Amino acid sequence: MSQHPEGLSAYIAVTASYWAFMLTDGALRMLVLLHFHTLGFTPVQLAYLFVLYEIAGMVTNLSAGWIAARFGLTSTLYAGLGLQVVALLALAQLDPGWAVGLSVAFVMVVQGASGVAKDLAKMSSKSAVKILAPTNAGGLFRWVALLTGSKNAVKGLGFLLGAALLATLGFVWAVLSMAAVLAVILVAVLIAMPPGLPKGRKGAKFSEVFSKSSNVNWLSAARVFLFGARDVWFVVGIPIYFYAVLSDGSEEGNRAAFFMVGAFMAMWVILYGIVQATAPRLLRAATRPEGELVTTARGWAWALAAIPAALTAAALTSPEPQPWLTVTLIAGLLVFGAVFAVNSALHSYLILAFTKAERVTMDVGFYYMANAGGRLLGTVLSGLTYQVGGLGLMLGTATAMVALSALASGRLDPEHTQVTTQ
Repeated sequence: MSQHPEGLSAYIAVTASYWAFMLTDGALRMLVLLHFHTLGFTPVQLAYLFVLYEIAGMVTNLSAGWIAARFGLTSTLYAGLGLQVVALLALAQLDPGWAVGLSVAFVMVVQGASGVAKDLAKMSSKSAVKILAPTNAGGLFRWVALLTGSKNAVKGLGFLLGAALLATLGFVWAVLSMAAVLAVILVAVLIAMPPGLPKGRKGAKFSEVFSKSSNVNWLSAARVFLFGARDVWFVVGIPIYFYAVLSDGSEEGNRAAFFMVGAFMAMWVILYGIVQATAPRLLRAATRPEGELVTTARGWAWALAAIPAALTAAALTSPEPQPWLTVTLIAGLLVFGAVFAVNSALHSYLILAFTKAERVTMDVGFYYMANAGGRLLGTVLSGLTYQVGGLGLMLGTATAMVALSALASGRLDPEHTQVTTQ
């Protein structure tokens, strides 16, 4: 099937707006994490700051699939961008003089709004690929991998941007500058969005969100544990460990540590995005049958599990931070990022392969609800396991979660894909 030009231009517009959103999303996460760590928040309190963000993501993805089916994909995309601008403006009102409890509650609510915004934008963008992508020669896998991979590379730049803005402009001006840029992007997209996306259907029922497809349900279960395994070290534990190792406690030391932690997180996510974008080529997707790609998901998950298992062993041999352990963690987590990216890209393709075009927003919404559930689980466990058992418990938990993802992937049925029935 050839691709209509308006479909390609709509894909480009959706991708560009998603890039802008994820740049601010990555920067905001790093700003909040580092700013509140310097204010003396514990790892568990830092995890709480992101809990409502992930809970909101779960609720949003369920309802956003129905909203998009009912009102059209562009409405959810615009709503996501607009809500993020509002969330950024609200966060700038944070008063350093507030009590810790009030500050935590306020940031949790604002982060919750940001979580809603992110998942409205994400569900819209990913669903649009199913509608717009060509179906020949692995076109669907190529387009979804390019969108997801480029998005993650941009989010990685956002981590670096957030750390740099915090060190140079300070918290309030960093947040306000991001709000201004995103508002300009929203206006541009509102004016320039080409046709090509579905407008919605009035008869869409909320109950349709829950899939009857066992493949969609098992893939969603695998996604829960895959992203839980990533966020259990990514959200709180590793950034705080690196900050403790790199900062000498002075203002200059803190600023240098901000840049180095932000640079590592940025490098990790950019590498992850690059590998994601090239995953169709790595997996030879254009020449392999869809069923064969389904069966590879389990093998890639078990390969991923071996990496945190090795890092857990390294952490347990060194109760105190050591230079060799820090170097081992950096190298191991970069390898984890590359293998994780292949797993994630494969999942992002498979959800679109398993769904039908007429219910794509419903299944994608359900799948990303599972994604947010995994991130919520990982976020809570990140602060908890690091505070209770340090690196060893945190990385051991990540290992167990990847193993559960591999077991769920093993239940996928290669006989049931929808790639050729759009």
